[in-house]
Amino acid sequence: MDKVQDVATDETDDLAPEEQAQAAQMIQRNYRGYRERRQLQGMGLDASARWAEAVRDAKWRNATRPRPRSERPSERENLTTPEDRARANSETARQHWKRIGEIARRAGADDAYDAPQTDDEESSEEQTEQRKKKEEAKAERDKTAKMMDLQYFLEMVDQKHRYGSNLRAYHEQWKKTNTHENFFYWLDKGEGRKYEHPTVSRERLDKERVRYLSREERMHYLVTIDKEGRLCWAKNGERISTTTEYKDSVNGIVPAHDESPAYGSDGKTVQDGQSKNTRRGSVSSESSDSSLDHSEAEAEHYVNEDLDKAKGISKIKHVSAATVLNHLLRSSVKPNSWIFVADTSFRLYVGIKQSGAFQHSSFLHGARISAAGLIRIKNGQLRRLSPLSGHYRPPTKNFRAFVHSLQDNGVDMSRVSISRSYAVLVGLEAYVKTRKKLKHGVGHVKDTETKVMHPEKHKRKVEEEKDKSKSAEKERQLLAHKAEERKEKSLPRRIWNRLSRSSEKGELSPKEREDAKKEKEKKWLSKSGQDVESAIAPEGKRDME
Repeated sequence: MDKVQDVATDETDDLAPEEQAQAAQMIQRNYRGYRERRQLQGMGLDASARWAEAVRDAKWRNATRPRPRSERPSERENLTTPEDRARANSETARQHWKRIGEIARRAGADDAYDAPQTDDEESSEEQTEQRKKKEEAKAERDKTAKMMDLQYFLEMVDQKHRYGSNLRAYHEQWKKTNTHENFFYWLDKGEGRKYEHPTVSRERLDKERVRYLSREERMHYLVTIDKEGRLCWAKNGERISTTTEYKDSVNGIVPAHDESPAYGSDGKTVQDGQSKNTRRGSVSSESSDSSLDHSEAEAEHYVNEDLDKAKGISKIKHVSAATVLNHLLRSSVKPNSWIFVADTSFRLYVGIKQSGAFQHSSFLHGARISAAGLIRIKNGQLRRLSPLSGHYRPPTKNFRAFVHSLQDNGVDMSRVSISRSYAVLVGLEAYVKTRKKLKHGVGHVKDTETKVMHPEKHKRKVEEEKDKSKSAEKERQLLAHKAEERKEKSLPRRIWNRLSRSSEKGELSPKEREDAKKEKEKKWLSKSGQDVESAIAPEGKRDME
């Protein structure tokens, strides 16, 4: 290396100053082009994007930071008047709603990166038309984009991202307790910090933490399509194979013999000496037992306790669409499972599933998705797809749209097979829709029967519904009127009204201002007790002299 630097220094010394400047400019120009190409490919973030991401994460952490019910009790004790207490309560409620809004925006957000147009041969009109079609297609996909399932929101909001199923067990206990503390504050610092759930130990709760990727880390798992329709890693162009010869590392999915530190089953990086055997050693008996243990732990998250406890024909009472879906998710948990997620722009991300450490929610930080499930690839060729995802549970309509997107983008689908779980999900969705229609039909029949057999009862029911709707409408109008009054009394509105009046005065002509002044004096003189013509003094006594 030193010899190369010496040779380069000798060569640059032989160049004239102008040639050295030209060489420096060429190097800078080439580097800028290289950097911009990587940014356009989504493989790098510029300074502004990094700052935006940092600010966004800071806001998120501030919004989700566990807080006690009152962080300033001493100040609240000093509030003696009802007005001060009401003002303090209003401010507290406003802060709570602000935090809720921040969480809702994060959950419903999409990745801001959009792939640019790279085909220079197309005319501007063709590019505009193509861009318009893509925007329309994305708007249509946004309507069906799936947020993370409600039961896993605790995992996303938790700053430690502990596994959602484990948090849910403690959350059920929190709801039963008579406390005013925030759930996460209660769990970690408050009254429930010593509580131990009978089925989910504290050790397991703290150990199983899902790794959420940053926007830059996410690019290590991004997938592109080559000219032959094979799936490749966007970071290096290598074709993907979902085998045990690969491991998950700080640089994304790499070969098992790679020196990059790997992620273990707990989501933490493993030392160099152990990382080599993290994936490759799965063939050994010890690693195999470990993988089975993690698979069993993952399967426990989808246990249907009521169904398992029931015996004989009583099991039928506990069979539902949710129990069937949980059974499918439980049977899909196997060692060496690879998962995929497609965002709202159908960008594809692929990774190795790790129980309680790397899940579907890891890729997009819990944001909205178009499709998610299990995937199998051999030398870049897509072999198998399954629409199962416990965190998102997207409908089959999204999965079909994802498959069509793969076909439209030229993916080799010649040897792909769809999991049987897809057919089961289609049947479940049809069952749920039919059940809703039957329920609606039964309700309509009962209303008709009541109308015919008991007309007075039906009439009272209709009147009650009308009263409810009228009272609700009056309440909405009253709230709107109060909001308008508060707006009129607000300081910005008062300042605006004052400025408006002053501007109107400035627009009057001199004669109009003089007439307005006389009119004002006339009104003032006409006040009772100050009428000059009647000789009534300001004190109210008539002057008789």
